[in-house]
Formats: sequence, structure tokens, C-alpha cells
Amino acid sequence: RRILDIYAEFAEKEMAIPVIKGRKSETEKFPGALVSYTIEGMMGDRRALQMGTSHNLGQNFAKAFDIKYLDKENRLQYCWTTSWGVSTRLIGALIMVHGDDNGLILPPRLAPIQVIVVPIYKEEERAEVMEAVERVKGLLGNRVRWEVDDRDEYTAGWKFNEWELRGVPLRIEVGPRDVEAEQATLARRDVPGKEGKWAVPLDGLGEAVERALDEIQEALFRRALAFREEHTHRPTTWEEFVEAVEDGFALAPWCGDAACEEAIQEKTKATNRCIPLEQEALPSGARCAHCGKPAAEWALFARAY
Repeated sequence: RRILDIYAEFAEKEMAIPVIKGRKSETEKFPGALVSYTIEGMMGDRRALQMGTSHNLGQNFAKAFDIKYLDKENRLQYCWTTSWGVSTRLIGALIMVHGDDNGLILPPRLAPIQVIVVPIYKEEERAEVMEAVERVKGLLGNRVRWEVDDRDEYTAGWKFNEWELRGVPLRIEVGPRDVEAEQATLARRDVPGKEGKWAVPLDGLGEAVERALDEIQEALFRRALAFREEHTHRPTTWEEFVEAVEDGFALAPWCGDAACEEAIQEKTKATNRCIPLEQEALPSGARCAHCGKPAAEWALFARAY
């Protein structure tokens, strides 16, 4: 459970993706494990993704491979083993949760480049604009991870599109008007158009950039959480269940029977993602949303990758 908490914290704090921590059913757990735990995220198409797992393997694999240790009384004992991990699927999760039709949107804490500085000038304005860019570089210093795109062969608009495609969280524009006003124009990747742009005096640029990156990180998490909540339903009948998995997650009362679980998958292609670790009390007399038998617990069902 401790490693699962580490994975969940990384997903939520660094990746800005809310996850549900849960226990896998007997059918879905890792073969040979005593118990398997998972963190489940909702992707932008409302499908689930298993984003990390941890398994208590007990002594099963130690006995299979004859792995022993000497205890404090000098007796040979079979080891108790665990297995846990995440994989490159987390990269896919970042793309599917936060990305849009214009490309990637990277959470600032994970973005290799957090800020891209784009000078805007005609040839006769180049010297004064680039002088201001040098000042911007000094103000940013080591506060954030930044780069300057001073390539002459591309227009400013082309550069905007490229860095939006690559998901850089924040853009700083420096043009002749900014030079005259001793300011820089900031543009958030997660808020398109004029709504996501504002001017900042150069004297306060460093603090404004740090604050903006923090706000972007929090906004991405809030948006992903709101999306998940909007598409998570609590069906109590089979008709409601079928509608729920068409739209996203179905958190439903379940009898705990493997045969029922298999039937649900055959009928809807939705699998039992987990039994959430945080369980509200079932309503009095609650029955399984599929078979109608007395419910044992809440279970999370969804179509998944």
C-alpha cells in the first residue's frame, strides 16, 4: 500500500491527473498474488487507464523458485515478496488527459521546457527587442526551465504554433510595444486565445512566471478532476449501469461474484477496474446493479485501455 500511495501522489501532484486507489478483484488481480492494488485514471475519451500497480505476492513465488532466507533463529524460511511498478503508459496518460486539438499540454512540474520566450520584431526593431530579451533571461535566471526561440527563419506565428504543439505551459512574448512599456506578454498554453494572455511589468516578471506556472499546474488538475466527476455515475439498476459505462465510469454496488463480473464484461465490454479503497457504506438493502443479488461492496467498472 505504501508504494501505491507514492504512485498516486506522483500522478496527482506532478502529472496533475486525479486517480482512484483500489484493490483488484480476484479475477483481475495479478496471477499468483495474494492481493493486487491499482491506481485508475480517466482519459480524455472517458476510458480508464491502469496507471500503476502494487502486488503482495506472499510466499507463492518464493516457493515456486525456492527463494529462502535465514531468520534470526538461523532457520530457512521462504521469502515474502512484492512487485510494483509504473511504465511508459504514463506518457500516454499525460497526452490523453491534458492534450487538445492543438497538441500537448504538459503540466509545468514535468515539462522539460516550462517557459518559451519568443521575440517579435521587424529587422529594424531587432536590436532593441533582443536587448529586452536579454533582460528577460536575467530576470528568469534559475527560477524556471526556459528557452529563447530566436530563429530567424520562422515567423512568430509559426513559433507560437510549434511550441503549443509541444505543450510548453507558458509563452513569453517580447515585441516593440512590450519594450516601450517595459513589460512582457504572457500566454498560457491551457487557456487559448486572448483570455489566456496578459501583460506583466518586467520588474515583477520572475514572480509572475512562477505564480502562473503554479496556477497552470493546479488548473490542469482541477479540470481533469471535474471531467472525471462529470463522467462518473452511480447506477443502481442494470439500465442505469449500461448508460453509465457508455459515458465513463460506473461506481456501482456489486455482489462480488466472478461470474457476474464476467457477464458484465461480455455484455458491455466494461471491466472491473477496482474496488475503491475509500468505500462509502452501501445503502440499506443495496443489490448488485447487474444480477440483483445482495451487494457486497462498491466497484468501479469502465471500458479501459
